[in-house]
Amino acid sequence: MHHQSAEMKQCIDNCLACYQECLSTAMSHCLEMGGEHTKPEHFRLMMACTEICRTSAHFMLIGTEHHKHTCRECAEICRECAADCERVGDMESCVDACRRCAESCEKMGA
Repeated sequence: MHHQSAEMKQCIDNCLACYQECLSTAMSHCLEMGGEHTKPEHFRLMMACTEICRTSAHFMLIGTEHHKHTCRECAEICRECAADCERVGDMESCVDACRRCAESCEKMGA
């Protein structure tokens, strides 16, 4: 059995929280708001963010060293998603979750 550091456990929590927040925001808030919130480029980015967050958490949970690769990509996508959600507006909790996840994934991907 592999050991998870406190830093890795926090990253897993941040990834899962971002997955939940982005998915929930996209499926409720964005779909209800329409307009900029549902433009394909923005919506696809949110879906990419949810999936890479889930994947990164999964890779850390199973203890594969490949988590470093997914975490680096997760940090990049989360930063992009945070910026786009901020641009579209009215999604502060998603922006915050993405930024928290990006910060912890950058550390795990180093």
